[in-house]
Amino acid sequence: MVVIKFGGSSVGTIEKIKQIAQQIAKRKLKDKEIVIVVSAMGKSTNALIELAKQTSADPSVRELDMLMATGEQVSSSLLAIALNDIGVKAISLTGFQAGIRTEGIHTKNKIVDISDHKLRGFIEEGNVVVVAGFQGINSSGDITTLGRGGSDTTAVAIAAKLNCRCEIYTDVEGIYTTNPAVYKDAKKLSEISYMEMAELAHLGAKVMEPRSVEIGQKYSIEILVASAHSKNSGTLIKGANTMLEAKVITGISVIDNVEVVTINNYPNSSKSVSELFSRLANNEVNIDMINQSVINKDLINLSFTCDATELKTVKKIIDELIKLYPGFVANTNLKASKISVVGLGMRSQSGVAAKIFKLFALNDISFQLVTTSEISISYAIPSNLVTKAVAVIAKEFKL
Repeated sequence: MVVIKFGGSSVGTIEKIKQIAQQIAKRKLKDKEIVIVVSAMGKSTNALIELAKQTSADPSVRELDMLMATGEQVSSSLLAIALNDIGVKAISLTGFQAGIRTEGIHTKNKIVDISDHKLRGFIEEGNVVVVAGFQGINSSGDITTLGRGGSDTTAVAIAAKLNCRCEIYTDVEGIYTTNPAVYKDAKKLSEISYMEMAELAHLGAKVMEPRSVEIGQKYSIEILVASAHSKNSGTLIKGANTMLEAKVITGISVIDNVEVVTINNYPNSSKSVSELFSRLANNEVNIDMINQSVINKDLINLSFTCDATELKTVKKIIDELIKLYPGFVANTNLKASKISVVGLGMRSQSGVAAKIFKLFALNDISFQLVTTSEISISYAIPSNLVTKAVAVIAKEFKL
């Protein structure tokens, strides 16, 4: 048994859907039990959202879910039609019909369980089961969607429930050491650990959705990422204990449109710091990198990063806090990018940060903030230096 997911670009036109149907027909000769998960055709989800915005300046998120879920229903039904047309028995299912139960807020739900008896029944009848990705149903009976990359999550969750392999086919040939659009000599990885892939995904790599990798890791489901339009081998996401060697650095990820907010001469008290970050959290501003330095017993300097789209909200909160704590000064005009290096080898090898600091010094690459985790180091740097920074790190670590 295998679960195979095709992304939006792979099913973007009727011609491509027919090509995918032919691929599945050939695969059926090898794997008798196949579940297909599909995204919406091409950019159709964006088109649906635009229709909602034309209808209302503030559309209901429940109705947005109803609307967006139709995109995957179109592609799943068309693929089932194409398969049946060439003699491959197939049936399409919505997320609800596939038994995908979710919870959370509309447009950002999470899968809590899958009732798989219908899936297994259709498989046992000899069907290729085509499931609409990105969607499910909550305890209130409302159709829900899973957020960006939700079809990946659907596919891996179904594979976990059926205890089988998962294959993700998209418009790239696998996972690269970094984005080839930023560094043209980036190498394709034959394998990568769950932990490294999840970290890269959280830190900006867009090939896989982080939750899908975490589900794979939890249930030990190996995930192949490959191109739908190439016979070249892809990248296998798997457990670290089955890999030959842990590299010091496996990959580099980049997040653009980052704002560095610096606050000087802020009151040095747990109450004032709590007030700042509580207000940011209450306004759903996602804070990432944080640095604090003590000036004296009364004052501190604070810096943090957020997405550029949240800067207006941040400025509003700062204006409110100046009334409470007059005297501090805020700089909210430092545009940056976040560059992160990731590798399991960092857990056992020291000196990676020192080497990168030296590389930056030799190449006149400035940085504003640094954060670390067990297997990653992240730097906030001026956006115009990203390409240069990625290149010097990739060359030094042979990525």
